[in-house]
Amino acid sequence: MDGENVRPNAQGPPDRPELPAPGTLMVDTSRADRVGEFRGVAGCYWSLRPVGGGREWEVEPRYVRPALVMEQLRARTARMNARSRGEVL
Repeated sequence: MDGENVRPNAQGPPDRPELPAPGTLMVDTSRADRVGEFRGVAGCYWSLRPVGGGREWEVEPRYVRPALVMEQLRARTARMNARSRGEVL
């Protein structure tokens, strides 16, 4: 049978991962698992921003993974706590 070994749902090459939606919480494994919101692409880098606001940083996509539910909760709780102290608008 022709095409027997072809995988029709094969994903793209690993060096070009699928882009997350803006605002998706991601983990930068090159910076001690720092959590940030995906902001977009800057050349060959992804831009992430701290959940509580602040300066964006760039990271190679190979060092980024989606945040686990616990990591998302921790980041959002830290933002809420900072907001309650008046540190974040």
